[in-house]
Amino acid sequence: MCCEFVLANANALKLSCELLKSFVSEAVQRAAIIAEAEGMDKIEASHLERILPQLLLDF
Repeated sequence: MCCEFVLANANALKLSCELLKSFVSEAVQRAAIIAEAEGMDKIEASHLERILPQLLLDF
């Protein structure tokens, strides 16, 4: 059981990659808005922590 492989076709992999890119892009954009509102020019982990709950609900 521990050594079984999961197979996915090429289209499923492409779709998964696109979804992950969209997710990361949206996370960065939302965190940047929070950082900018705080007067910072860099995104920190705390900014990502603040947007994560709503981001997960939106996706």
